[in-house]
Amino acid sequence: MPDPPPGVGELPHPPPDAGVVVRPGQPEEIPEVLALWREAGSVPGVSDDPASLERLLETSADALLVAQVEGRVAGTVIAGWDGWDGWRGSLYRLAVLPPARRRGIALRLVAEAERRLAAKGARRLSAIVMSEHDPAVALWLAAGYHHDTRVGRYVRTL
Repeated sequence: MPDPPPGVGELPHPPPDAGVVVRPGQPEEIPEVLALWREAGSVPGVSDDPASLERLLETSADALLVAQVEGRVAGTVIAGWDGWDGWRGSLYRLAVLPPARRRGIALRLVAEAERRLAAKGARRLSAIVMSEHDPAVALWLAAGYHHDTRVGRYVRTL
């Protein structure tokens, strides 16, 4: 893979916890990931089920990234790649277990997702963030993202 452009995948500050391993999630971890999302207080979505995560891993094996701490999945992010257009990536489902927060895990997940998407050719990344969740907004701002008020997200559940 080519090196990402300067600044991509670089954290705003070094993570204090060197015992964190960020890697692609595995199919056998799906129940643990779903439980993490519930425990972390993520807003439930229509795709919060084993079949949807299995399909994600079948079609994009490296999209689900997990942060492992002491043998347990402590955080996740999904790094979606809109490969059809060749330049855009999306980050969502960033979640960290409450006891593992404030250790740089979320920023490590974001940096690794950025690195992987940049290596695929992504030039722009969008993060899907619940705007009323102040800690999430603060995290994305700390990671170097800005709120683009020109864009609105419109959704429809099928």
